[in-house]
Amino acid sequence: MPKSNKVIIQVCLCGAGTKKEQAPTVPYTAQELSEQIVDCAKAGASIAHIHVREDKLVNGEMQIGYKSMSLQKFTEAVETTREACKKAGVDILINLTTSGGEYEDVKRIQHLGALRPEMCSFDPNTINWANSYIFENSPRFLNLLSQEVVKYDVKPEFEVFDTGHVDSVMYYVNKHNIPQPPHIQFIMGVGGSMPGTTENLAFLVGKLPKGATWSVSGIGKTHMSMMLAGLALGCDGLRVGLEDNIYYSKGVIATNVQLVERAVELSKLAGREIATAEDAREILGITRNCLRDEVTHEATFKG
Repeated sequence: MPKSNKVIIQVCLCGAGTKKEQAPTVPYTAQELSEQIVDCAKAGASIAHIHVREDKLVNGEMQIGYKSMSLQKFTEAVETTREACKKAGVDILINLTTSGGEYEDVKRIQHLGALRPEMCSFDPNTINWANSYIFENSPRFLNLLSQEVVKYDVKPEFEVFDTGHVDSVMYYVNKHNIPQPPHIQFIMGVGGSMPGTTENLAFLVGKLPKGATWSVSGIGKTHMSMMLAGLALGCDGLRVGLEDNIYYSKGVIATNVQLVERAVELSKLAGREIATAEDAREILGITRNCLRDEVTHEATFKG
């Protein structure tokens, strides 16, 4: 059973790979991110999961909207978003990615201490993503990340792609005294990991640590079925957005706001209420910290 009748809707706006050629409204810049986050908050999202992009020379060719772990880009995105939300009178939790791939460990965590987000992603295992590249999360990095989330009071969102990952979550929680209960985000349907089926999701839910909260997302074509299965199984949250799925229906490209609106509608049809940002904090055990709103930054970051 969920901890509350309220469903936490998280919007994952761009990820590291979705391109404007695929989905024209995928946000690249801090301004685009902040505008969409405000709109998604108004539509019912209570968490915004943020990746950042930059224009970068790659193999001699300029790539527009290339994946980035630049501290400057994260600072721009977070400060612009906080200001836009304040101006619009909306509240949303900021969840920053630590999924840096080829970046060195320090670049994947430097924004946690600098920006004090309420949440961050925590991927507890290395996988062969879609059987095409290594999504590396070494024990060396995960021990460092564990220390950072404890030090800066950041709620980790443990992204679980397969069965054994649940055990890995508890290994790091217990080793580093990460506050419990953990919050688990099931990511279903990534090639090389757990396929997005109702049977598999039910199995994973049965393996949850005692008291854990959980959310679910299905990648691509499993997006809708995993939302429906999650609601049927009593999820605490649903994750949607152009990071995971670019289609609203077959052949119809979605926007982030549309995906949030659909998750809200489905949740209400299932007899659930939509969690506000303050509801989400209560469900996830996140305490408001004035430091998050008062952190100041130098404009000369070179991250």
